Amino acid sequence: MNTKLNLHRYIVIIVLLFIATASWGEVKLPVILSDGMVMQREKPLKIWGTAEANETVVLSFSKNAAPTSSKGGKLKNKLSTVTNADGTWEIILPALQAGGPYVMQINDITLNDIYIGDVFLCSGQSNMELPVRRVAEAYEEEIKSYSNPLVRQIIIPKEFDFNAPQQDIKPAMWKELNQENVMSFSAVAYFFAKELINTTNVPVGLINASWGGTPVEAWMSEEALQPFPLYLNDKRRYEDENYRKQIKAVEGQNFAHWNAALYAGDAGLQESTPWFATDYNDNDWEEVDILNPDWGTNGYNAINGSHWFRKDINIPDNWNGKEATLRLGCIVDADSVYVNGVFVGTTGYRYPPRIYKVPANLLKPGKNNITVRLISNGGRPEFVPEKPYKLISGNEEINLEGNWKHKVGAQMPSAPGMMFFCYKPVCLYNAMIAPLSNYALDGVIWYQGESNVSRRNEYSTLLSSMIADWRTTFHDPTLPFYIVELADFLHKDDKGGRAAWAEMREEQAKVAEINENTYLIKNSDTGEWNDIHPLDKKTPGQRIASSVLQNQ
Repeated sequence: MNTKLNLHRYIVIIVLLFIATASWGEVKLPVILSDGMVMQREKPLKIWGTAEANETVVLSFSKNAAPTSSKGGKLKNKLSTVTNADGTWEIILPALQAGGPYVMQINDITLNDIYIGDVFLCSGQSNMELPVRRVAEAYEEEIKSYSNPLVRQIIIPKEFDFNAPQQDIKPAMWKELNQENVMSFSAVAYFFAKELINTTNVPVGLINASWGGTPVEAWMSEEALQPFPLYLNDKRRYEDENYRKQIKAVEGQNFAHWNAALYAGDAGLQESTPWFATDYNDNDWEEVDILNPDWGTNGYNAINGSHWFRKDINIPDNWNGKEATLRLGCIVDADSVYVNGVFVGTTGYRYPPRIYKVPANLLKPGKNNITVRLISNGGRPEFVPEKPYKLISGNEEINLEGNWKHKVGAQMPSAPGMMFFCYKPVCLYNAMIAPLSNYALDGVIWYQGESNVSRRNEYSTLLSSMIADWRTTFHDPTLPFYIVELADFLHKDDKGGRAAWAEMREEQAKVAEINENTYLIKNSDTGEWNDIHPLDKKTPGQRIASSVLQNQ
């Protein structure tokens, strides 16, 4: 009888446990609250999410299952709350000292490998976005020799929204600085974090919310742009998703027809022997110096469409069977490259350095051919000067500058324009900044301005408004901003362009002067006249770190 009674009690307990488990509503966390995150030290930390209405949410936060304390206050192992009628909830952790790794348990969710340290929002356009892989050659040994698990980055997915501030971002992951992940780190943020942590030994979290080509107004809220009705009206044009789809559909058709006409009219692809073939006879082609862009015009206007270039080179015997690297600087606008008739690489737009691997056994001793099919979409086509043009194998190289054979494959009108919705006001604030508003920060690193040079007279007002806007968004009226000055750019003979960039730097400096806790990071003494994306990201990164250390 006792045995049956005990069995009955056991079954009841199991059923009750099952009911309790089943009634435990599913908790959902925002993407940024996830494994591997770095949270800001010495500030109260908001943990938030959603669940069923009136659901109990229990949070525990521990290191090695031990209570955590900070600044004399003791953090209980468990904190709890009840969700609001709309299912939202939040729990505030007290300010914590730097350290980790910690484990956070929220109902049935476990977050591992959490650190407390210094968190920076790294935002702006392409010079902030530019990843380590683009500067890896310049800093090869340094990058290969450095990893640090206390440095973490999360890349905010590129999204835009014209209608309202969003509650969350698309899926993303915090990733530690190691050899597997380093190439995707923002280069300027990488050098900043490396310099900072080498001094403080405090974990560093990098929130990389950046997008190439974007103007400052794209990163501002609708409220912040109230003094700028032009931008609000521009934004209103694109609120209708169906309208945006129509624009992209027509744009796609325009490009499809342009490319089809280019292909059909390109003699280099349509002749019986393609112009990249090793046995093609180019004796009647003109010879041009590729770094003299006169070949790209008819004497007055640019020749858009396809240009073909061929060059024969002699390969020494000791290169036989070896891999090589083909460096073709930067090309305006796109290219496809062939070695001895074999395709070795392509790049679709002007800015990335052309670095193509030539497989072993493709090169042979003696005469070899390199062919470049250059596509000019609009404007003046060119091989950007003062960039590397060479073929490299081991410690030896062959210079590829000078004369090449040249012939126009197909002359085309300028390619159709493209609509970049991400360049429009408000949309990036809504999708990439507003969802982060509950996440505590140590500061903002802002590297942007190239896309506002033509409207530089209003930049100090716009950026000052954005700074106030973000301080409201992140509930921190003294949130520090570190503004990276625009690097040197444009040829010395382009006096008008250089004057415009100098005036833009004055606007950036004005922002630092008129806003508290805002610091200008000198950068005009770096840069490359022929590249809007200079390789030196180490100098500004280190200078940002120095400014942070001086002003924390």
